[in-house]
Amino acid sequence: RGRPSPLRTVVAGRGRAEWDQVMVGLYCGDSRLQQDALDRVSAWKSRFGPKMPLAVDCTAELIRCKVLESSGRLKSHELILSYGLALVRFVNLITERKQKTVSIPLRQLAREVNIPVWVVDLRHELTHGKLPRLALCRKGCDVVLDWLRKMYWNRQLGNNLCEEDEDVEEEREEMEANAEMDNDTWE
Repeated sequence: RGRPSPLRTVVAGRGRAEWDQVMVGLYCGDSRLQQDALDRVSAWKSRFGPKMPLAVDCTAELIRCKVLESSGRLKSHELILSYGLALVRFVNLITERKQKTVSIPLRQLAREVNIPVWVVDLRHELTHGKLPRLALCRKGCDVVLDWLRKMYWNRQLGNNLCEEDEDVEEEREEMEANAEMDNDTWE
C-alpha cells in the first residue's frame, strides 16, 4: 500500500533512435527498408491511434505509394488512384487545421505553409476533374515528401541526420521563416 503506481504514457516509438531509424528508412529509396519503416509506422499507429502526427501518417501513405509502384503489381490507373488519394489526404489534413470559422481558400492556406500552389491544383483535379497523368502524381508525391522532410522530420531530428550544403540550408531557413506554422499543425 505504499506509493501509488505512476501513470504510464503510451508513446509511438521506443525512443529517439527508433524515430531516427524510421525517418531514414522512409526516405532511403530502398523499397525493402521503406517497407520495414512502414511496418514500424503501422505499429506506432496502432499505439497512437488518432493522436498519430499527421505528418508521419501522410509520409507513410506517400511512401507506401512508391513501394507499391516499385513492386510492379499495380497498373498505371491504380497507381494514379493510390498517389491521388495520398495527395488529397495530405492537402486536406495539413490545411484543415488552419481553417477558421470563415472558409479560407486552400490555395491561400497552402501558400501560408509553403506548399506549392500547383500541388493544391493537382488535389483539385484529383478530386473534381479528370485524373492527371501518373508522372504528375509522382512529381506531386516527391514534392510533398520533400516538404514533409523539411518541415517536419528535419525539425524533429534537429537536422542531425541530414547533411545539407549551404544552398539547401539557406533554402530551409527561408522556408521556415516564411512558413508561419504553429505547433498545433503537427500535434
